[in-house]
Amino acid sequence: MPENQARLGRIEEEYRKELSQIIGYELKNPNVTGLISVTKVKVSNDLKYARVYVSILNAKNLKDTLAGLKKSSGFIRSELAKRVNLRNTPELVFELDDSLEYGAKIDTILKEIMPKKED
Repeated sequence: MPENQARLGRIEEEYRKELSQIIGYELKNPNVTGLISVTKVKVSNDLKYARVYVSILNAKNLKDTLAGLKKSSGFIRSELAKRVNLRNTPELVFELDDSLEYGAKIDTILKEIMPKKED
């Protein structure tokens, strides 16, 4: 089973790279705004589904951007099929990954509560 996990890991990383390129440069949906980073891709064991975690910064409307990604998933999936040569291209499920935002928030809080260093 470990070699299958390694293969899945390689596929997930390849999908992450290609999806970043497609969303960043190919996607022309006007509702998709802001800086979108594909932070992680989790592929099901049967390679039928891929959960795509995206971090969205500076979007005009977060919900519209996520909805735009979901609406464009057919186009994104077909582009992915052209770039990654596997028998099946998984169905894409987009999810918001707010871990970067959460990390920045924690960082801000820590800066506020940590005593200032006097040099």
